Amino acid sequence: MLELILGIIVLVALISLIFVVYHNKFKISIIKMEEAENNIDLLLQKKLDLLKRAKPIVIKELKLDFFLDAIENDNIDELNHFELNELLKKSFNEFFQILDENEKLFKSEALVRIIEELNSNEVELVAAVKFYNDTVVTFNQLIVSFPSNIIRLFFRYKKKEFYNHEKREIYEILKDN
Repeated sequence: MLELILGIIVLVALISLIFVVYHNKFKISIIKMEEAENNIDLLLQKKLDLLKRAKPIVIKELKLDFFLDAIENDNIDELNHFELNELLKKSFNEFFQILDENEKLFKSEALVRIIEELNSNEVELVAAVKFYNDTVVTFNQLIVSFPSNIIRLFFRYKKKEFYNHEKREIYEILKDN
């Protein structure tokens, strides 16, 4: 009888330990994703500010009527970080396309400083997105694998979205294996 009670206690302790370990893995992933999201939001805001600073210089130098109008949209504050990232990526590419076509813009020291800051910001943003996506892969693997998928049910964790399709495809391949 004592052996049965001891066995039950050991089994409950083992199940509790597994529960705690996997719950902590979820919590660590969530904290990392939130940290990455905060960094991404800051970097996206900086990118937006830099593009807004560059816009009047380019308009003045090239005497343009329209340039980077998407970044002046009143609804830009309502975009989530995925949508803002896509909008800024398009605006960033439009800006550098104009730069490639107009060498005279590089005569402006202010614009050259903005370009340097944009390039530095872009490197940091790519790193932050990579960190976020890597953490999402780990989190989503926990969602679908045993025994962590049982813990997911208790806490109603849902799969997270990636910043780009490349990571989504990698995750789908890993999930199928």
